[in-house]
Amino acid sequence: MRIDRPGLVLAALGAAAMPLPFMQFRANRIVAGEAMAMPVWAIAAACVLLAIGAFRLPQVWRLGAAAVGIGLLIWLVGDMATGLDAPPAARASPGSGLWLLLGVFALLLADAITKMRPGLRMQTAILILACAAMAIVLVSGHLADVSVMREYAARSDIFASHARRHLLLAFGSLTAALAVGVPLGIWLHRERTARPSVMGTLNLVQTLPSLALFGMMIPLLSWVAASVPGAAALGIAGIGFAPALIALFLYSLLPVVGNTVVGLDGASPEAREAGRGMGMTPWQVLSRVSIPLALPVIVAAVRIVLVQNIGLAVIAGLIGGGGFGTFVFQGLAQNAADLILLGAIPTVVMALVAGIALDLVVKALQR
Repeated sequence: MRIDRPGLVLAALGAAAMPLPFMQFRANRIVAGEAMAMPVWAIAAACVLLAIGAFRLPQVWRLGAAAVGIGLLIWLVGDMATGLDAPPAARASPGSGLWLLLGVFALLLADAITKMRPGLRMQTAILILACAAMAIVLVSGHLADVSVMREYAARSDIFASHARRHLLLAFGSLTAALAVGVPLGIWLHRERTARPSVMGTLNLVQTLPSLALFGMMIPLLSWVAASVPGAAALGIAGIGFAPALIALFLYSLLPVVGNTVVGLDGASPEAREAGRGMGMTPWQVLSRVSIPLALPVIVAAVRIVLVQNIGLAVIAGLIGGGGFGTFVFQGLAQNAADLILLGAIPTVVMALVAGIALDLVVKALQR
């Protein structure tokens, strides 16, 4: 059997993770923990699965080995946490070995899927199955005694509220950017002389550090709330949701405007000429020919902006804007790693799912 070089590297990383702590048992959420090793039988099973990924076997085998490895680790962490029978204040946290092994198996899974070259329908089915599997694991309660889920149980009443706020920040800023950026991109497509100044301004905004831009919104909106009648009643204030939403909107403009211009410029001149030859007005050529041809490029901008804003929305927690960043910064202030993970994990999962789903949409439009 021939060696698969990426698989061999990942298998070596997985083997290096075996001696690392698989879990940490702590008396409470703040104190240092006691390392817990991975059971010997689980180490043997993981080694076999990693060995399958290291060879050029049928990709279905490698895909199945990676999926079984991820399932084994998730089942094992829940089983070990439940078996401790610890008091409510105690925490059984995932250790560095578990995170590294999960990453290795996830990369092996992605490598196998890439080499299988599945069609669009199969890729969509894989994404749906992965989301369904995650939902089943969470609903089953198998991970209820793991530290992150205990943090969730203590804050379940506000978790949904912050999740809605995070989604509103990400999708609200994206919607506003599309409403402003697409017409602006269409105008720049027609008025080429205005491109340098407009695109230069948007590039300048994009280079500002996120914390700096969020901070600049605070005094500006404080002045608006104090000076403009009715602004405070609409929720505009120096801290909170409004400055976070505006900052994310400003960050979103460059990809939307830039991709709209590139997409329209790249539309086939022959197709536009054919539209004019059929008697279409300039507006009809734009709406029925140029924009549909540019749509894959515009949706690619939507993918970039949405993934970017899901991540940047975490910063909103620092200025009272809500979202999952609230848990992240509370955890940092309290030196509580599990509380940080309560905000970080859903943010990462949301960004990954959104990115993959919109990538599939782009591929569908290109076809």
